[in-house]
Amino acid sequence: MIQHIEQHPEGIGKSVLRREDRKFLAGAGQYVSDLVFEGELHCAFVRSPHAHARVQSIDVSPATGATGVIAIYTGADMAADQVGTMIPLWQIPGVHGTKMNEPPRWGIARGAVRHVGEIVAMVIAVTRNQALDAAELVAVDWEPLTAVVDVRDAVKTDAPQIHAGAPGNLAVRFQRGNEAAVNGAFAKAAHVVAVDLVNHRIACAALEPRAIITMASANRGQDGHELTIYSSTQVPHHIRKFVAEQLALPENSVRVIAPDVGGGFGTKGKHYPEEIALAWAARKLHRPLKWVSTRSEAFVSDYQARDHVTHAELAIDANGKFLALRVTTLAALGAYVSTVGAAVPTSVYTGVLSGPYQIPAIFSDVKALFTNTVPTDAYRGAGRPEACYVLESLVEAAAMQTGIDRVELRRRNFIRVEQMPYTTAVGPTYDCGNFIKVFEQALTIADYAGFPARREAAKKQGMLRGFGVCYFVESSGVAPSKYAGMFGARAGFFDSADIRVAADGSLLVCCGTHNHGQAHVTTYAQVVSEKIGVPLEKIEIFEGDTARVPYGTGTFGSRSMVIAGSAIVMASAKIIKKAKRAAAHLLEAAEKDIEHAVVAGAGEFRVAGTDRKITWSEVARAVTYAHNLPAGMEPVLHENAFFDPTNLTWSNGAQICEIEIDPATGVTKLINYASVDDIGTVINPMVVEGQFHGALAQGIGQAMFEATAYDRETGQVFTGSFMDYVMPRADTMPSITAETDESQPCTHNPLGAKGCGESGTIGAPAAITSAMLDALGPLGVTDIAMPFTYEKVWRAIQTAR
Repeated sequence: MIQHIEQHPEGIGKSVLRREDRKFLAGAGQYVSDLVFEGELHCAFVRSPHAHARVQSIDVSPATGATGVIAIYTGADMAADQVGTMIPLWQIPGVHGTKMNEPPRWGIARGAVRHVGEIVAMVIAVTRNQALDAAELVAVDWEPLTAVVDVRDAVKTDAPQIHAGAPGNLAVRFQRGNEAAVNGAFAKAAHVVAVDLVNHRIACAALEPRAIITMASANRGQDGHELTIYSSTQVPHHIRKFVAEQLALPENSVRVIAPDVGGGFGTKGKHYPEEIALAWAARKLHRPLKWVSTRSEAFVSDYQARDHVTHAELAIDANGKFLALRVTTLAALGAYVSTVGAAVPTSVYTGVLSGPYQIPAIFSDVKALFTNTVPTDAYRGAGRPEACYVLESLVEAAAMQTGIDRVELRRRNFIRVEQMPYTTAVGPTYDCGNFIKVFEQALTIADYAGFPARREAAKKQGMLRGFGVCYFVESSGVAPSKYAGMFGARAGFFDSADIRVAADGSLLVCCGTHNHGQAHVTTYAQVVSEKIGVPLEKIEIFEGDTARVPYGTGTFGSRSMVIAGSAIVMASAKIIKKAKRAAAHLLEAAEKDIEHAVVAGAGEFRVAGTDRKITWSEVARAVTYAHNLPAGMEPVLHENAFFDPTNLTWSNGAQICEIEIDPATGVTKLINYASVDDIGTVINPMVVEGQFHGALAQGIGQAMFEATAYDRETGQVFTGSFMDYVMPRADTMPSITAETDESQPCTHNPLGAKGCGESGTIGAPAAITSAMLDALGPLGVTDIAMPFTYEKVWRAIQTAR
C-alpha cells in the first residue's frame, strides 16, 4: 500500500490534548455508582473479622425481619445451586512438571475463612443503608484458628496449614534458568555479592472504589442476554468468561459493560468474589442488584501487591563483568490464588531478572506461598518493579564491594546495541534497545557531573544529599497468546479492532481494550487519522461492552497501544485496500496506479503522475450508497482485525533521582527526578509524559510512604483506612524531567510501539533506594528497607551515629 503523509497536525507523534477529558471536567463522567435502574436492590456483605477461622454456624434470622431486607444468602445457598469455584487465569507449571495447587475459592465462603474481609454472607435490601444495617445483625459463630501472615513463617515446617490441598502452604515452586551454569560461574568468581531484600506489600487506592450492578432475565432479555453485568473493571471480556464458567452459562448469554472507571492500576483487572455473588443472586431474584465498595472494605478485599522476601547473589569477575545471578524468592499469594496472582512472582518476575545487563548465567527459584492475608495480584508494574529492585540493589552492592564506580559498573555490563536481538539467560529475546545511549542521556539531563558540588553545598547547610540511579527493562505489550500459553494461561492475549465507516467518512472504531486514564479516545484516533486521513472529531472510539465488542483481552500490562493499536493499523489497511479499489473505479484508473495520501490530516486517493484525485469522504459515500461500485464489491467500508504479536515488547529506561535529608529529623525531600524511556514510537508525547508522572507517583509511594501492615500473630489489618495508609501528595512530588528515545522502534508490531504506562512505578523504588544509600552511606548506613518513612530514616541515622 503506497501512502503519503504530509503535514499531519493531529497524527502520530503530536501532543494532542486528551479528548476524553472534556466530559470529566464538565462532571459528565458516568461510573457504575452513577447508574440507577428501576427496581434495583442494594447488597452488603458480612465479612470475616478473623484471618483464619472455621464458620461453625451462621444465624441470619435476626436480620431477615429488618426493614427493607429482601434476601440473605450464605455459601450454603450458592453450594446448593452448584455455583463453581473461582478459577485463576493462570495455572503456572511447577518444577518437574508439578501442577500448581489451586484450592477452591467460592464467591461466599463455605465452612472456613482465610483472611480478614472474606465474605460469609450477602444481605440484599431496598436501600444501601438498610443492607448495611441488616448485615450488622447477622450472627456468626466463629472458631478462630492460628493464622500465618508473613511469608517467612508460612514456609516453616510447623506453620499452620491454610489449605488442606496445599502442603507446606505451597501454591507452586517455579524455577528458571541453568542452575549448573550458575554454580560453575560462582565457583570461579573474583567477587560474590549478596543482598537480602523485602519488597513490602502495598495496596491500590483508586479514586473510584470497585462497584458492580447485575441484572438477569428468566429468558434472554431485550438485549439478547440472560445476564448483564456493569462492573468497574479493566477486563470485561475476562469477567464474562469467569462468570459464565462459574454459572455454567453460554458465554454469549453474559454481557459485561465497563463504563467509566476511576482508576484501575491492575487491581481492577481481576475477577472478584463480589462479581459472582451478585451475578448468581440476580438470577434468583430477577431484580437489578448493586454493590459499591466502601473504602474500609477495599483495604480488606481489593487485591494487594508485591510482598516478596528475596536472597540474591551476583558473581563478578576481576574486571567487574557480571558472570552469574542467583535469586531465591518467597512470594506471598495471600489466602488464595487470584486471577493473575501466581504469574506475577513467577513467569513475569523471573523473565526480566537479566534487566539491561549481559549476565551469562541466571537461576531463579521462587516459592509462591499462601498466607492469611488478602490475595496479591498485578498492580502497576507487576513483577517488573520487584525484579528491578533485586537486580539494581545487587549492582549497587557490587559497586560498594568492588570499589568500581556504580555508573561505570553499569556501563561495563550493559547489553550493546550491536548485540541485538539478544537472548537473555532466562529465555526472552530483546529485539532492540540502546541501553548505553539512554543511560548517558539520563545522566546528562540529571547533571551527574555537577552533583559533587551540589552535595558539598548541601553539606554546608547541614543536609545529606544523595544521587540515585537505576536502569530497568520491562516486558510490556503483554502477549503473545503462544507465550502466555506456555506458562499456563487460560485465555488468549490478542486484541481486536473493528472499523466502520459512515457515508460522510466518519468512523466508529471498536476495540477490545478499556480506557480508564490511558487516553485511548485520543491516541487511537490519532493512529486512525494518520493511517486513513480523517479529522479526530470524526472518529469515535468505543470500548468496554462485550456485546458490541465480542472479542478482546483488556487493558493491563502496558499493552493497549501495542496490541489494539496494531490491530487498528491492520484494520485501517484493509479499509484503505477496499477504498482504493473503489477509488480506481470512480477515477477510471487501474488500481495499481492509485495512491492513498493524507495531506494536512485529510485523506485522498490520487492517480499517480496526474492531478486527478478523489477525497476520502467521496469514496466513503460512494461505497456506502453503492450506486456505482466495481463488479463484485460489497457495499460499506467495514473491516476488523486481530493482532497477536510474536513477542513481548521490551520497554526500557534510566531513572535518576536526587534527594536531600535533614539528619536532625529524617525528613527526606525528592529534589529532582530525571528519566529517559525507550518506548519505541511515541504516539502522543503529552499523554506519555502524563503516564510517566502518574506511574512515578505510585513508585514514590511504595518507596517512601505506602505499606500495608498486618499483625503478625492475628492477621488483623493495621492499615485499614487512609488514616493509616499514607500516600504521596502533590507537595511530595519532585521536579520531573522526562524524555523519550525513539531510536529503537519495536520490530514486531506495525506501529513500532512499546508499552509506556508502568515505567515510573518500575524504576522508582530502585532509584530512590540508590539515592537513599548514597546519602546515608557516609554515615555508615549500608542497608535500609522501604518504605523510607521519616522516622525510619531518622532511626537509621541515630543507629549509625
